[in-house]
Amino acid sequence: MFSLLLGMLVTGLIIGALGRLVVPGPNPMGIFSTILVGLAGSVLGGIVGRLLFGQRYSYAIGLSIVVSVLCTALIVYALQRPRHR
Repeated sequence: MFSLLLGMLVTGLIIGALGRLVVPGPNPMGIFSTILVGLAGSVLGGIVGRLLFGQRYSYAIGLSIVVSVLCTALIVYALQRPRHR
C-alpha cells in the first residue's frame, strides 16, 4: 500500500513538473500543487490515451505519457490564466 502511494506521488511530481515546463512563463506553484496537477493530468491523459490508442499496441503506453503531459500542461495553463488578468 505504501509503495503504491509513493509511486503515485512520484508519478504526479514527474508528470506535473514536465507539464509545468511545457507552459512558458513563471508558474508560482508549490510542490503539493505540482503533484496534484500531475495526478489530475495523468488520470485525464490516461483516459484520453486509452480512448485514442487502446491498450493492444506497444506504443500506446508512450503516447499515453505524452498525452498525460499535454493534459497537465493544459491544466497548468488554465490555472495560470486567471492570475494574469
